[in-house]
Amino acid sequence: MSPDAAGLLNGFLDQLTYEKRASIHTISNYRHDLTVLSLYCDDKKTADWTGLTQNDIRAHIASRHRKGIGAKSLQRELSAIRSFFSFLLKNRIAEVNPALHIKAPKQARALPKTLDVDQINGLLEAGASSVLEIRDLAMFELFYSSGLRLSELSSLDMTDLDLNDRSLWVRLGKGGKSRVLPIGAKAVTALQNWVCERSKINSLADGALFVTTKGRRLGQRSIELRLAQWCKNKGIQEHIHPHMLRHSFASHLLESSQDLRAVQELLGHSNISTTQIYTHLDFQHLADVYDKSHPRAKKKT
Repeated sequence: MSPDAAGLLNGFLDQLTYEKRASIHTISNYRHDLTVLSLYCDDKKTADWTGLTQNDIRAHIASRHRKGIGAKSLQRELSAIRSFFSFLLKNRIAEVNPALHIKAPKQARALPKTLDVDQINGLLEAGASSVLEIRDLAMFELFYSSGLRLSELSSLDMTDLDLNDRSLWVRLGKGGKSRVLPIGAKAVTALQNWVCERSKINSLADGALFVTTKGRRLGQRSIELRLAQWCKNKGIQEHIHPHMLRHSFASHLLESSQDLRAVQELLGHSNISTTQIYTHLDFQHLADVYDKSHPRAKKKT
């Protein structure tokens, strides 16, 4: 592509960074997606972005699909292209948005894996026998108690916690949105035990709630590994990852309350359709019970 076209792409990414305050993850993905599109333009001998048509975008996405790129990734690529052309339209460089009416292939909706209440109790009532396990138990209790994302738990600071009020503040959730969440009694107890141990650690690097023994904030990958180690030490055979605790929180709460809007708020979903996947999960559980229990549902052997 021409140097001017490359300059426009850099201008768009700068706008995302400094004006839109987009996350580093979003900027990195958009840069990758639009670079892939520029390679398509090079193959087609298209020097400028305005030379792209709706048919070009459709052919590009179809080509990516044939290469095995998943529906979710293609949806993101189309979102990046639409956003970029909106930028070009706003700056009167383009006259149309060729990606506006292009749809990505439909993605099969996979139901999230959850743990049942007995499994949760087995995980969280296994007991803590060291400082690190006291910290880990507090993390896992908080995951299940408040339905946090992994990134949200890792970024929690001491100042985000109010144990007297039994609440916490998620400063930067997905999409930069904040929310206040309740904390259950068992999680409060586990957190009180950890905060006591945390106060004994020297050289705390910052105000992070969950830290290593050297005082550094515990990263997301470290939390995943600690959960795997916890399961191994406690003799839990099933592979459990942090997001399963969030899924279990949502599923159990919805099953008991039937209040979809409340669960949406607690999870921090901007769109209720995202939360509705847990209604499908609840129905699947009911269908399994029905198939196993109803006398007219059983197959004859």
